[in-house]
Amino acid sequence: MAKELLKVTDVYKSFGGLTAVNGVSFTVYEGETVGLMGPNGAGKTTLVNLISGTLPVDSGKIEFAGTDITNLPPWKRCKLGLARTYQIPRPFPGLLTSANVVVGALCGKDMTERSLMDASAEAMHYLEIVGLFHKRNIKAEELSLYELRMLELARALATSPKLILLDEVVAGLNPAEADEAVKLIERIKDYFGVTVLWIEHVMAVLMKAANRVIVLHYGQKIAEGPPQEVARNPQVIEAYLGEEINV
Repeated sequence: MAKELLKVTDVYKSFGGLTAVNGVSFTVYEGETVGLMGPNGAGKTTLVNLISGTLPVDSGKIEFAGTDITNLPPWKRCKLGLARTYQIPRPFPGLLTSANVVVGALCGKDMTERSLMDASAEAMHYLEIVGLFHKRNIKAEELSLYELRMLELARALATSPKLILLDEVVAGLNPAEADEAVKLIERIKDYFGVTVLWIEHVMAVLMKAANRVIVLHYGQKIAEGPPQEVARNPQVIEAYLGEEINV
């Protein structure tokens, strides 16, 4: 039986009078790709921010790799093997593409064993994997949206993660770029053996890529299960205004 990697228990988060995450619980097991979906405003990114430590929880518990991380700062979660990307890429714009990935290599869970030379060599490796090696000496601010998303992925990989939180990787990409991004993530998952929790607004992507899907609506979990099963759930169909999800 697969080992528990991430466990979220009865987590709440409010902003003023708005409850963004309302008593959400779920578990992610090693080796899975779990999709997190829901309409705009469902609380998906807020939930990932709580898991990564970008936002504090109001109540509830978050455990990762057997450790209670509920009140740990993001950098300590990163050292445990938890990495993320952002829907709106957050590079160091004035640094070279390679230097952005070096930062990831120096901040990950094996940082005490890495010299700057080792981190630089690793950065080149990850840039090659995501197809950005030829852009290694270009500033991040000069990259396209697709390239920035690949840079986010390379930087996350450089931290040697056990789990990567992906926040709308294909948002804003054209169909060819989106298809290439999905194929790359699947190759990375197989090659590195990482577990993936993936927010995506393009439903067809999650329906094909995920082993299991969790659906949020107004901050609450309304469905969880295999993609084909979730796609037929009446609550899910209603949440997407009657839009059928083809799987």
